Amino acid sequence: MLKLGVILDSGSHVAAWRHPDVPADAAWSFAHAVNLAQIAERGLFDMAFFADSLATRSMADLASASLAEPSKHLEPMLLLAGIAAVTKHIGLVSTATTTYYEPYHLARFFATLDHISNGRAGWNLVTSQNSNEAGNFGQPQHPPREDRYRRAREFAHAVLGLWDSWEDDAFVYDKAGGRYFDPVKLQMLNHHGEEFAIRGPLNVPRSPQGWPVVTQAGSSEEGKALGAETADIIFTAQNDLATAVAFADDVKGRLAAFGRDRSSLKVLPGIVPYVGASRAEAKVKQNRLDALIEPALGLSVLSALIGNVDLSGHDLDGPLPELPPSNNSQSRQALFVAAARRDNLTIRQLYQRACTANGHRTIVGTPKDIADDLEKWHRAGAADGFVLIPAWLPGGLEDFIEQVVPILQKRGLFRTAYEGSTLRENLGLPRPAFRQHQDQ
Repeated sequence: MLKLGVILDSGSHVAAWRHPDVPADAAWSFAHAVNLAQIAERGLFDMAFFADSLATRSMADLASASLAEPSKHLEPMLLLAGIAAVTKHIGLVSTATTTYYEPYHLARFFATLDHISNGRAGWNLVTSQNSNEAGNFGQPQHPPREDRYRRAREFAHAVLGLWDSWEDDAFVYDKAGGRYFDPVKLQMLNHHGEEFAIRGPLNVPRSPQGWPVVTQAGSSEEGKALGAETADIIFTAQNDLATAVAFADDVKGRLAAFGRDRSSLKVLPGIVPYVGASRAEAKVKQNRLDALIEPALGLSVLSALIGNVDLSGHDLDGPLPELPPSNNSQSRQALFVAAARRDNLTIRQLYQRACTANGHRTIVGTPKDIADDLEKWHRAGAADGFVLIPAWLPGGLEDFIEQVVPILQKRGLFRTAYEGSTLRENLGLPRPAFRQHQDQ
């Protein structure tokens, strides 16, 4: 069956906060975040997903920066811990970058969240794309992507090792005998690599899922290699069915080199659905938000996604110029360049896409149109499921749950009840066995 996640914030559209049905302060509202997670759980979604950044939007141009939320939500690890207390089934996933965090902190955060939620935690492993983060961590500039991915690979190995500090039954709690844990079932990490030296052990027991679920969002060559080695889920931006099928086949074809089965990885492309009783009504919903984009903000958003290229001197109704390689996300830059060339888009049309979906695929139509589209991608092998990125929230999510989910259920493509109690069980992923550490 399809697996479904949803990104929670005010909405993916840069003007979502201006929508009359969205709380203006949604980015800072815990009540809003809780409401969204509970709606998604009622819709039987696998996971609620918080995409995160450790910096605001660029403040170099305050006039354009002031037109949008500086950040989409509060610190997600604290948000998810609170949401865990008022939900029972839905997985709780957050981005945490390997570029500016440390492995021990991050391993402890997610292991703790897995205990708090009784096995529903997930880590979205990324290298930072937002170059503004460097200045918040005492760095004169953002590291080159090669350095970021080298650090990320070692970071991931260290985190997985820390999560295996204790065997599942290491804590015996023998009050009569006076022994709290079995020392034979504890192992030190003793990691010594190019980036990190970490003794261990983690001061949190092995978590209910063994390891929290690991998602990975890179679609470049480096990202696919890292995902095949470390991830349970690949979250990807794909706009063309044939390309998406090739991507899924490529990344799953890399699993055997790491002793993994193809079923151990779920590929979930992002989608931005606009649902209407008719296609015209769905288009009206899209146009309503697009009309709220200020051109200065649209250019700023597009510039960030294509590698911080200054487009201010170019005709908004002219073509996208040739671009230098990006040090942020090369796959995202390539996606926008390909869309501009393929669809003959002007800069204005391209920033409208950027402001709507951050490069992810937009589907505008009736509930049947959208269900047909998702089924087609699923049966073609392009997707094991999808991550919804609603343009505005909660309305965009409610439309999908109330109108599209029943069609998917009727077709036998989506659950009618949660299958298990942990995120891994609901995703159909095995619980990782405890691993003895190799010599570091």
